[in-house]
Amino acid sequence: MKQLRIILIPLILSVSSVYSVGQTAESATSSLGMKPMPHPPAPSGKPLAITPTPRTDNPGWMKIVERQAAAAKPGQWDLVLIGDSITAGWQSGAPAGLWAKHFPAYRTLNLGIAADKTENVLWRLGFPGTLDGYQPKLFVLMIGTNNTGHRFGTETADDTAQGVRAILDTLAAKAPDAKILLLAIFPRGEAIKRQRNDEVNRQIEKLADNQKVFWLDLSQHFLDSAGTLSKRLFKDEKPFPIHLTAEGYEVWAKAMQPRIEELMKK
Repeated sequence: MKQLRIILIPLILSVSSVYSVGQTAESATSSLGMKPMPHPPAPSGKPLAITPTPRTDNPGWMKIVERQAAAAKPGQWDLVLIGDSITAGWQSGAPAGLWAKHFPAYRTLNLGIAADKTENVLWRLGFPGTLDGYQPKLFVLMIGTNNTGHRFGTETADDTAQGVRAILDTLAAKAPDAKILLLAIFPRGEAIKRQRNDEVNRQIEKLADNQKVFWLDLSQHFLDSAGTLSKRLFKDEKPFPIHLTAEGYEVWAKAMQPRIEELMKK
């Protein structure tokens, strides 16, 4: 059995430890000797969801991207998690040691960042070092609920699904031998946005070919008999729940474990 190694990336940074608001991604990467990544505005008619775009709403975001790229550099990762705060929660919301309890054999890298949308993931997957120098056996991807939550009135389900497809294409190009476990976006508290997530899920399920991309919908594990969010598994957030409790992560781990073990053997 391989020795477990899980990289923990700090998700909350103090003001003194991050770049100033006026410092751009270009100047940040240049100061580290890295080639800056382009981030043009989305062309007219091109969905923002498929246009690689860095975050400007959080001055600490760029620092997290750099720390993740540095963590990825040693390579030899078996399994890479990609997503938003729900994925990042394996480090910040799940009980300590829970991932290791269920997945002890896999060297795991967590590339989740809170509040990311599809275009932000696309940008950071192209950041120098993040996907360079290693070929994992499996990616686990869940993304899109922030597209739904923050751009419900301006972004269609098709736009979000195109963003997910673009991420899959990027992963396939960067790591052609890796498999990808594509997770359905988890249900959320606000009914109309949960329905939008369901629309996206119906579209992205079709992206699974069962050769390189494999689909897994765990939604029913988080709902009660009436089809509403389980109060045990979701935090009591106002106005609507979206994040899992510690017990929710336990349920997620148990439900996902058989599929991960199956795919890691392929």
